[in-house]
Amino acid sequence: MSGLLRHRAGRLAATAAGIALAVALVAALGSFLTASKSTMTARAVRSVAVAWQAEVQPGADPGTVLAAVRAAGGVRSAEPVGFARSTGFQASTGAGSTQSTGPGVVLGLPDAYRQTFPGAVRPLTGATTGVLLAQQTAANLHVTPGDAVSIGLPGTGPASVTVAGVVDLPQADSLFQKVGAPPQSQPSAPPDNVILLPQALFARLTAPVAAVDPAAVTTQIHIARDAPLPADPAAAYTAVTAAARNLEARTSGGAVVGDNLGAALDAARKDALYAQVLFLFLGVPGAVLAALLTAAVAGAGADRRRREQALLRTRGLPTRQVTALAGAEATVVGLAGGLLGVGIAALTGRAAFGTASFGASTASTVAWSAFALLLGLAVAGTAVLLPALRDLRLGTVAGARREVGRARSPRWMRFGLDFVLLAVSLLVFKAASGNQYALVLAPEGVPSISVSYWAFLGPALLWLGGALLLWRLSYLALAHGRRPLAALARPLTGTLAGTTVASMSRRRLPLARAIVLLALALSFAASTAVFNATYRQQAEVDARLSNGADVTVTQSPGVRVGPGAASTLKVAGVGHVEPLQHRFAYVGADLQDLYGVQPATIATATSLQDAYFAGGTARSLMARLTARPDALLVSEETVKDFRLTPGDTVNLRLQDSRTHALRAVPFHYAGIVKEFPTAPKDSFLVANADYVARSTGNDAVGAFLVDTGGAHQDRIAAALRRQLGTTATVTDLAQTRSAVGSSLTAVDLAGLTRIELGFALLLAAASGGIVLALGLAERRRTFALATVLGAGRRQLRGLVLTEAAVLTAGGLAGGALIGWSLSQMLVKVLTGVFDPPPATIAVPWAYLTLTAVATVAALTAAALNAARRSSRPPVEELREL
Repeated sequence: MSGLLRHRAGRLAATAAGIALAVALVAALGSFLTASKSTMTARAVRSVAVAWQAEVQPGADPGTVLAAVRAAGGVRSAEPVGFARSTGFQASTGAGSTQSTGPGVVLGLPDAYRQTFPGAVRPLTGATTGVLLAQQTAANLHVTPGDAVSIGLPGTGPASVTVAGVVDLPQADSLFQKVGAPPQSQPSAPPDNVILLPQALFARLTAPVAAVDPAAVTTQIHIARDAPLPADPAAAYTAVTAAARNLEARTSGGAVVGDNLGAALDAARKDALYAQVLFLFLGVPGAVLAALLTAAVAGAGADRRRREQALLRTRGLPTRQVTALAGAEATVVGLAGGLLGVGIAALTGRAAFGTASFGASTASTVAWSAFALLLGLAVAGTAVLLPALRDLRLGTVAGARREVGRARSPRWMRFGLDFVLLAVSLLVFKAASGNQYALVLAPEGVPSISVSYWAFLGPALLWLGGALLLWRLSYLALAHGRRPLAALARPLTGTLAGTTVASMSRRRLPLARAIVLLALALSFAASTAVFNATYRQQAEVDARLSNGADVTVTQSPGVRVGPGAASTLKVAGVGHVEPLQHRFAYVGADLQDLYGVQPATIATATSLQDAYFAGGTARSLMARLTARPDALLVSEETVKDFRLTPGDTVNLRLQDSRTHALRAVPFHYAGIVKEFPTAPKDSFLVANADYVARSTGNDAVGAFLVDTGGAHQDRIAAALRRQLGTTATVTDLAQTRSAVGSSLTAVDLAGLTRIELGFALLLAAASGGIVLALGLAERRRTFALATVLGAGRRQLRGLVLTEAAVLTAGGLAGGALIGWSLSQMLVKVLTGVFDPPPATIAVPWAYLTLTAVATVAALTAAALNAARRSSRPPVEELREL
């Protein structure tokens, strides 16, 4: 063993380096995955203001239910909240006019509510206690703190109260949910008109109502939990939903629990499974590549090892001791590489995330490190020990010492395995990307969650089939392309061109193997980088779709503001303000959102991509709306439901502001809209704003899209908030980007891809440089003999550079082709990660260029070093060998 360390230290170090890369990648990604799941759970818990809303059922005593809830395990605090229906609110303004609203909701909150649930109510202006009015209600009534508001209650006269403050209800959707109802039966939107009263005042005002109509007044117990949860969102979801059912049983049917925390964890568990999918898609190929690199490094000295083992056996060393030496070599490189890899993973975590554990618990980090270390030992055994055992079992001393043998094509090549794998890959991909396909299936409210793991088969088989096809092409080119290769080698090797090509042809198996390994490393780097760039691209697209523009000013419902108000929003830094109508229209019996646009100018304030439409490009469809004002863009679902063809008349029922009645307005179907700024995910309509205004007698704008040129969005949004106060809602792109980001985004996908891209770069450089260097080092005997036979220094250098050039050209070309194909397939299979799905992939040219340059530099350095060593005196070289 000491002899190996003295004379073969370089080969052992290279083998250990390959193992270290595999161990480091697995340990880093495994710890990151565990930390990610824990982060998702914590984020889901923080996102919920009220964990549970237990609604007291008719006939049950609220006090008894409250006592049972507070006695339940895991309940930190519980507060009773009253809900009452209102027939409407009314207020008199200082100008002498009276403002009225439609039906609303009255809440009765205990004094400790805001301290117990700080995220449920956000104060805007005025006091934080007393009678509080929701922001939208205050805008509808044109009131401010200190004004009087009359509350209409069924079965009794109106009650007058004085407004103490205006608040926002950030989680109004869950606050006003229909407790116990399935998702499809929930209200489409929270109530527009809400007033919050102190509990005592609520009880006094609603007592007559409860006596007349008990169903008009209900009580909910709002619950804050402090029970510890598992780190995995799926396990946490199971624990929370089981606890909610247990609470319902404890109250003997006296309460039904609205599980807000479970709903948040339900979404997080799907994202956690996507993180696991990304680990498999992006992490496993890297670990496999590192293992292949290790095998290639060990295999570079396979001929020498066979000769050395044959020499040992010739000198009488038993087979058992030869096996022990091979096992010791595998153990040394496995342990050295494994420990080095664990150290690299820890340094990577500290550099990228500030902690060696990547944010995971100590136990999880130790477990992943131990697993990765065992993996390293397994790779060492497979790459070093198994080939040695195979040679001892099947080889003979004479055969092992024979230098020259006839290269035979691999058996898989004769059976066409590469073509079979590629065909199966395309079939699996076609099935996996078909209609109704979902990689992650997480039915809402169902404890089970599953991944369509068979979809991994498509990219995996493409990767493997592409590698084998490249191997076949490289093998055939080296075997039968001697004439063109000799022509390419002649400028470098001169009269030695034929000998150079013959040498490469004889070594076509290891050379083809090296080309394939380099191509796989480059394709791994390319596909990972493209996925990361595409994800970032689509996250930005999603944020822009949700917000509408850099800054968006949304008018409160019931407030009528015309397009002329756009000029008042042009504060410093604003380039353009675009008015956007938002109405509701009936298509048959279906109520849909209608967006009225100025088609000639809408694209100056927001981004309209061709992928958002069907039946034409974004520019052509906006031109149709300009040329024909009654043109209408509808959703695909509407086209199918009503069997529309271009040019068909579509009668929409819109409210006429002059008569306040619905009237039929004719439109003509002109195209399909799939996505649109600020529009919902379901069916909606896009029309010409001027035509809608003329047809309804109302030019009111629903929102203003503010273009800031992509700069100073937060500053401009803050200025507009100060200017508008509570009369409108102002959102900016950064705020929306944070709000719409899934918990998968929250775990810092950029951190995951930084790890991946760094390792991919190292693997690409190592696959080219180390394998070439070791392959050339094992051929020092050939170079020495060529020198003895009269080869000059320039010819030897040309021989080395020719082989390096062939490896570089084959690896770069094959890696580019496999990487492009794999990127297309990965983005399609992982469609669920992207929202919205990308129309085209994003190509990070800077990173790909860096990877190519680093790879070429590593290959060049290895070739130049080998060329320098080939010029050593042949007698000295042969004596060492």
